[in-house]
Amino acid sequence: MSENSDHSPSLPQTVPFTTKPALPDFQQRYELLVASISDYAIYMLDSEGYVSSWNAGAERFKGYKAHEIMGQHFSRFYTEEDRAAGLPERALNAARHEGRFEGEGWRVRNDGTRFWASVVIDPIRNADGVLLGFAKITRDITDRRAAQEALRQSEQHFRLLVQGVTDYAIYMLSPKGEITNWNVGAQRIKGYTQEEVLGTHFSRFFTDEDREAGVPQRAIETAAREGRFESEGWRVRRDGTRFFAHAVLDAIRDENGTLIGFAKITRDVTEQRATAESLEQTRNALFQAQKMEAIGQLTGGVAHDFNNLLAVLSSGVDILHAQNPGSTTLRVLNSMRRAIDRGALLTQQLLSFARQQPLSAALHQANALIGSFEQVLRRASGPQVSFVFDLAPRLASIFVDEARFEATLLNLVVNARDAMPGGGSLTLETRNVQLRDKEVGTLPAGDYVRVMVRDTGTGMTPEVVSRAFEPFFTTKPVGKGTGLGLSQVYGFITQSGGDVQIRTEMGKGTAISLFLPAHECVVESGGEGNAHAERVLIVEDDQLVMAVACDLFETMGYEVHTAPDGVAALRLLEQHGTEVGVDVLFTDLMMPNGMTGLDLAREVRRRWPQVKIIIASGYPQQAAQDQPADLDEFDFVGKPYRLADLARHLRAPS
Repeated sequence: MSENSDHSPSLPQTVPFTTKPALPDFQQRYELLVASISDYAIYMLDSEGYVSSWNAGAERFKGYKAHEIMGQHFSRFYTEEDRAAGLPERALNAARHEGRFEGEGWRVRNDGTRFWASVVIDPIRNADGVLLGFAKITRDITDRRAAQEALRQSEQHFRLLVQGVTDYAIYMLSPKGEITNWNVGAQRIKGYTQEEVLGTHFSRFFTDEDREAGVPQRAIETAAREGRFESEGWRVRRDGTRFFAHAVLDAIRDENGTLIGFAKITRDVTEQRATAESLEQTRNALFQAQKMEAIGQLTGGVAHDFNNLLAVLSSGVDILHAQNPGSTTLRVLNSMRRAIDRGALLTQQLLSFARQQPLSAALHQANALIGSFEQVLRRASGPQVSFVFDLAPRLASIFVDEARFEATLLNLVVNARDAMPGGGSLTLETRNVQLRDKEVGTLPAGDYVRVMVRDTGTGMTPEVVSRAFEPFFTTKPVGKGTGLGLSQVYGFITQSGGDVQIRTEMGKGTAISLFLPAHECVVESGGEGNAHAERVLIVEDDQLVMAVACDLFETMGYEVHTAPDGVAALRLLEQHGTEVGVDVLFTDLMMPNGMTGLDLAREVRRRWPQVKIIIASGYPQQAAQDQPADLDEFDFVGKPYRLADLARHLRAPS
């Protein structure tokens, strides 16, 4: 800290600044110059610190007249705290021994008010180096200090503001892109502490692909050239996970326009991006649904009118047939009949797309329907295609029209085959799935059964996907398709309360998924409509065969119960009293403990006639010779059996 001096309008006592004699007129002019300065307190102290001269600036700053302060010790300008701490003495000692003292501190005016002073004390010596006194210059910089303090507080508040922001990463970069500071938001979003990133290049936050493409350097160059660079893209956190960021890079220049760095603000917009994408998907799904609804209404109206015209033509042909026409006319009429039949089939397909075709819907187990239709699907796929059935166990039931569900699968398999002219792999997959609201089309949240047909074929372009379900739209050559296959699929599935989703990539294949509402697998019992999960009782003494049978029935969604022989099976059934305990009895023909599978079947049929019974045997011919009449009463399946065999018998009427 340093001292302040007061200045008075005159210099009553002046210590010479040089030992050389000065011209009287020059000395007088110099003294007048010092005395007239009012912006600085310029005065002299003797070697002990007593005031020996005073100028106008000193009088203005300190409030003392020359006669009031001359001969007083300069320590009176210090605060009591500084005097108690010995600051005046230390200031003189520093000037005496070091040749100069410079400092800042609070000083006290004559009226007791304080001001902030900048002080310089220089020792004055004669030619022999003897200390004569001190020259003291004091300047009132209270206003400047207040401005500096205001700036400091403003900067501090700004730093606190920046550090307090947690939703944005706000940090600075050097002109080369090195990180120079780091806020709490940056640490939260990116996962790095300040110590880990200071001095490192900001390109570390970019993906490998972006770094290789020169994105970080391009950002700096653009901001330096244009003053700002704004972008969105994937960034990498400390743990390696990615987030989608919105980033702004602003160039910072000094008053001369020199680039001194960049301010970078980054925001994690991953959730907003996902929300926007979801909204866009919902809009697209709604638009697609509205478009298909409009096309369906138009198609349905045309199909109905066309059906009426066909009805007139069909009746006319029948009348002409009844009039015993000649052979030539008969051939023409037969051709007309075939054309009318083809037209009727076409209108049925159009009505199916328009969801105006009556359905005979019932509760079915999708795996069972697929299993019984497996051979037809395999033949339709052709010899060049590897066909895989991936059926989930314990699949929920669906409420569909059996014949139209089979036609839908056949349509999808044929389309998949045609998409693989050189052969490939075809998979039919079933799964239980839970969907969020609007996750697939406009379907509400809930449990669904997904039936997917996936191929490794040519795939579809986005334009083809957007029109795939429109009637008569086809990419096949003329004469190779009507363009109604996927239209029928879409119409049937939506009429059944579901939706269809296409996932495809050019050159990598297509997956078409059917989503149908899941239902509990139930049967009516006792005439009271009590519902329970469908159950099968498997009676088999071979444990390996038993395990395979259990897997097959579980795949079809049945609740499985087992018994090692007929006696144990009857005991299990009797535990339920008068109510039936199972819906299906599946028993081996040859059984131990004196009761064959046929004996068990007869007893179950007598006591519980509503139970469906299927008998399995590895020796069907011998069994048929031994008990031909009895076997005709029950469904019979030969060993080894497959899912398709069981499904076919389960669907057959009891």
